Amino acid sequence: MSGRKGGCLCGAIRYETKGLPLYSGFCHCRDCQRATGTGHCCYMIFSRVDVHVSGELRAFQKLAENGNITIRHFCPNCGSQIFSSGPPDDDRWTVYAGTLDDTSLFEPTHAVFTRSRPHWDRGAIKLDECETLPV
Repeated sequence: MSGRKGGCLCGAIRYETKGLPLYSGFCHCRDCQRATGTGHCCYMIFSRVDVHVSGELRAFQKLAENGNITIRHFCPNCGSQIFSSGPPDDDRWTVYAGTLDDTSLFEPTHAVFTRSRPHWDRGAIKLDECETLPV
């Protein structure tokens, strides 16, 4: 498998993706703001079959703004948020771009949930923007 490699702060969790992300960009929803401590998260969405993970993850589950289950997956040792997903049967991983070994491989294409974006968090690059998820 060759693709994007990354992991947590302490190195206990490692992953490698194959292929290109299905979507990538910035999410400005309130959950992402709280999880990251800033105005947005930088994400890439892959099919789970295209992500190999080593190490043991912990998870935190809650209802998202849209009423669906969202699960945040993180390293139990250092607390780094690595992935998120929908319900347990969701076939996709959201991979957080800040966990990449080579962050230059992140190419954002969309900014979502811009209706929640703080006035002080304006992107330096021009992206397609959606007030919620794209249709």
